[in-house]
Amino acid sequence: MSHSKMKSAIDNFLKGKMSRRDLLIKAGKYGIGFAALTKLMGLQVTSALAAQDFDWKKHSGSTIKLLMNKHPYMDSMLAELDNFKALTGMNVEYDIFAEDVYFDKVTAALSSKSSEYDAFMTGAYMTWTYGPAGWCADLNDYIQDSSKTNPSYNWNDVVGNLRDACSWSGVAGDKPGAAGSKQWCMPWGFELNSVTYNQRYFDKAGMKPPGSLAEMSDQADWFTSNAGSNDWSYGIGTRGSRSWATIHPGFMSAYANYGLVDFENNGGKLKAAMNTPASKAFHKDWVKMIASSGPKNWSNYTWYEVGNDIGAGASAMIFDADILGYFFNGNPENKEAGNFGFHGFTPNENASAPTPNVWIWSLAMSNFSKKKDAAWYWMQWCNGPENAMAGGVKHNQVNPVRESVWASGDFDDKIRGTSPGYMEQYNSSIDGSKIHFTAQPLFFETTTEWAAALQEMQTGSNVDETLDKLAGKIDRMMKDVGLA
Repeated sequence: MSHSKMKSAIDNFLKGKMSRRDLLIKAGKYGIGFAALTKLMGLQVTSALAAQDFDWKKHSGSTIKLLMNKHPYMDSMLAELDNFKALTGMNVEYDIFAEDVYFDKVTAALSSKSSEYDAFMTGAYMTWTYGPAGWCADLNDYIQDSSKTNPSYNWNDVVGNLRDACSWSGVAGDKPGAAGSKQWCMPWGFELNSVTYNQRYFDKAGMKPPGSLAEMSDQADWFTSNAGSNDWSYGIGTRGSRSWATIHPGFMSAYANYGLVDFENNGGKLKAAMNTPASKAFHKDWVKMIASSGPKNWSNYTWYEVGNDIGAGASAMIFDADILGYFFNGNPENKEAGNFGFHGFTPNENASAPTPNVWIWSLAMSNFSKKKDAAWYWMQWCNGPENAMAGGVKHNQVNPVRESVWASGDFDDKIRGTSPGYMEQYNSSIDGSKIHFTAQPLFFETTTEWAAALQEMQTGSNVDETLDKLAGKIDRMMKDVGLA
């Protein structure tokens, strides 16, 4: 009886007419715990979807198979998967791999034209290879087909610059989202590259988070110089490994804030722009900061080392993914959990707002799948408004890709209650966020060369000469594929 009495309360909550706090109070009166309430909410959302004028059972009895990266987004999806199975009558199988081998698994499956996997996780950059090669389907064919897409899906609720970032024409130099773009993937969760700082350390130093790259460099130098008798070891954490993943977070976010670009586009012919005078000046400032105030073994630093150091209290701040700070701040196993502040960062003193480069974990459909329509049912459910809200409020799907989740009072309460400043960081940064790289098929090769050049400069090589050499090498790479 108590469960039936909760039905109207849950319905009011889902419609925004009742707060999460009031829902929990009412559940407590009926002796319903949080786990039971969560299950009831999932069942009610599933029932509401099933009541739509849409045949969710069309592929009942079908089995699809997913290729997925080990990630909190995957954990969120798995927690709700039984609701999808009840809604559709479908079965879902999946293989999950750690990120250090995941993309090799995807490339192997797609390049061999295997039909084993129907859908998979990807980043937008990867689809600059997968899409033009014919390895993944254009999702516009599904999104725009009302016979295949449920009426509450609302594609326009997905943050606009994320939708654009996951589409591309396939023409080198064309901007993602421009006319003629194909929707190679759909956003599922994303990262803005901002500053996470140790509030305890900054309070002790009497500092506020940096307002420019020059101030960040000065602060990082102070923390490094005063590390001896204090808890921290150095000032600023950034990635430094010889990988494309070193260029795309903090580095590219700052680079773009100065109006700098990776390539000049002359009618589809691309010329490397890393060695312009303004770019050389930026590199000198960046390299000086890392060399004087970064970790000693910076050239080995990936996402994991940057996160581990801020979590353990070794670094005073990091310039990396906002969710990296969010996850480490919320994990009680980390020494400094609960001590982090979040800051939308504008490196250029003459810029008006942050311009973070964005990383988007996305969902794509294999063009070799023999069950594309069934796979689309899972994809639209997974990325749909109901499951996105569950992921954001009940689980740890941060950052959510839907405007409706960010506008939710319950999501807002959750984030503000655990990570003060995070919402302000997001609100100050989202409008200027996008993929700041030029879309082109040699993205991974050229950015890896860029990272290698950064390593050389950090260890003392002449910045001007190194960047001239880098630009020349990249121009030759572009020429070899007919793009220069």
